[in-house]
Amino acid sequence: MLQHNPELKSKIDQLWNKFWSGGISNPLTAIEQITYLLFMKRMDDQDQEKQASAEWAGETYTSKFKGVWIPQEYRGKSNSFNYAIDKSTLRWSEFKHMQAEEMLTHVQTKVFPYLKDLNGAESQFSHHMKNAVFIIPKPSLLVEAVKTVDEIFEVMEKDSNEKGQAFQDIQGDVYEFLLSEIASAGKNGQFRTPRHIIKMMADLVEPKLGHTIADPACGTGGFLLGAYQYIVTQLAIRAGNKDLVADEDGFLRTSVSAGLTEQAKNILGRTLFGYDIDSTMVRLALMNLMMHGIDEPEIDYKDTLSKSFTEESCYDIIMANPPFTGSIDKSDINESFTLSTTKTELLFVENIYRLLKKGGTACVIVPQGVLFGSGGAFKALRKLLVERCDLKAVITMPSGVFKPYAGVSTSILLFTKVWGPLDKVTKPATEQVWFYDMQSDGYSLDDKRSKQDGFGDLLDIVEKYKQRSVEHDTDRTRKFFFVPRSEIESEGGYDLSLSRYKTDVFEEVVYESPSVILGKLIAAEVGEIDETELANIQSGIVRELLELKGMIG
Repeated sequence: MLQHNPELKSKIDQLWNKFWSGGISNPLTAIEQITYLLFMKRMDDQDQEKQASAEWAGETYTSKFKGVWIPQEYRGKSNSFNYAIDKSTLRWSEFKHMQAEEMLTHVQTKVFPYLKDLNGAESQFSHHMKNAVFIIPKPSLLVEAVKTVDEIFEVMEKDSNEKGQAFQDIQGDVYEFLLSEIASAGKNGQFRTPRHIIKMMADLVEPKLGHTIADPACGTGGFLLGAYQYIVTQLAIRAGNKDLVADEDGFLRTSVSAGLTEQAKNILGRTLFGYDIDSTMVRLALMNLMMHGIDEPEIDYKDTLSKSFTEESCYDIIMANPPFTGSIDKSDINESFTLSTTKTELLFVENIYRLLKKGGTACVIVPQGVLFGSGGAFKALRKLLVERCDLKAVITMPSGVFKPYAGVSTSILLFTKVWGPLDKVTKPATEQVWFYDMQSDGYSLDDKRSKQDGFGDLLDIVEKYKQRSVEHDTDRTRKFFFVPRSEIESEGGYDLSLSRYKTDVFEEVVYESPSVILGKLIAAEVGEIDETELANIQSGIVRELLELKGMIG
C-alpha cells in the first residue's frame, strides 16, 4: 500500500502540484486528465508485454498499435485513407520523445481520439468516453506530466520486483490514492466512501463468484471494486494461497486478477454493474475497474430513480452509499415506488429493495435520520424493511467517518429481500434485528482522519455479526445486542435508532472535596510550606485561593 512507499506517494504529490500550478485546480478534472495519461502509458506497456509473451510462446498476437487507424469522422468517405494515422505513432513510448508543442497537438488530435475509440464504437467504454475532453492546456505541463507518469511507473515496477506485490495491485493502489484526493463533496451529497468501510461491508455480505452485484449510485466504483477484491481474495484462499497478509485495516485482500482463470475473469466482468448520473463519475468508475483488471466493466450513465430505469429483481448483492441530500423532480420519479416522497435517501433504499432478487442481500449506508424520522415516508420505509425484508443488522457509525467531506451521522443497514412488492405478506420477514454501536473505525474522527493503532471496531463487527446469537446477544449495555420485531413495531413507528434500545451505563465518579482540591492548587503554586509562611504570601492568585478556601471552610 502507498503509505509504505513514500517515494511513490511523493511522485503522485508532484503530479498533483504540477496540475495545480499548470492551471487545473479542480480535483475531479485533474484526476480525469491524469487518468487518461496513466491509461495511455499502461496501454502501451501491456501491449508490449503481450507481444513479447506471444513471441516467446510461439503464439499470434495482434498489437493494438499495428496498422493504421482512421478517425470516426472520416470513416465511410471515399478518401478516408487520406486521413489514416499510423498506429505505431500513437504509442506512449513514441510520442513521449516529441518536442513539447508537437506532443500536445499529437496527443490532443490523434492519441486521445484513438483512446476513446479503443474498444470499438459499440463498447461501453467508447460510449462513455464520447464526450470526454483532453484539456491539458500547456505543452510544458504535458511534458512534465508525461515525465512524472514515467517515473511513477518505474517506482511501481521496482516495488513490484522487490516486494513481490503484483504490479496490477500497486497500479490499483495508485489510482485509489488519486481518487482519495477528491477532498470536496460533489453535487447532490456525493462523496467518496472510505475504503476500510467498504471492506467491512464486503465481509458482511460475502459476495461470491457468479453473484450479480450492483451499485445504483456507484460514484468512482468503490463498492464494485470492494466486491471484486473480496471475491478474488476468496478464490485465492480456496486455491491454497497461504501467503496473504492482513492489510492496514486488518482485512485479507488481494486483487491479483492474473491469478484468475479466464472463466472466472469473464464471469466477474459480466456480473458487476454500476450506475451513476454524473458522466465524470461514470468514466472514473470505468477506468478504476479497468485499471484493476476488468476489461469491459458494466458501468452505465443512468438515473436509477427515474421512470426510464425499469429494472427490477435483478441482483443478488447490492452495496451502496447513495446520495444523502437533495430531492428528485416529482414528475420523473419511477411510478413503481410506493413511498410518497421526493427525498433521495428514502427512494434509493426502496429502489435497492426492488432491484434485489428474492433472497438477495443489500448493505447500504444511510443518514441516521432514516432510522427515526417521524414523517410518513420514513415510517413506511422502515415498515417495508422490517416486514418485506429480513432486516439483519443496523450498525451505527460515528459522525466523523465521512470527514472531511461531511460530518453527517450515518448507519449501515443490512437486509435480505423476502417478500416482493406485490406479494401478500403472510408473516413479517424480520424476527430480530441485531444492533452494533461502532465507536471507532480505526481512524481519527477529525478532518485529518489519521490512522490510529489497531482497527477500531471493524473486525469486531464482522466477527460478532457472524457469531451473533439471539440467546446470548441480550445485554443492552454492550456495543451489540438483538431487539425483537415486536418491540420495534410498538407504537407503529418502526424506530430503528440505537439510542431507543441501548441501556446507558452511568459510572459514579467520586471527586475530592473542594478544600482538598484548593489545597493542591495552592501547593502547586508555592510548594510545600507551613501555614505561617502561607499566611504571609501576598501574591494575587495564592491570596485569592486562600480566601476561597477560607470561605468554604
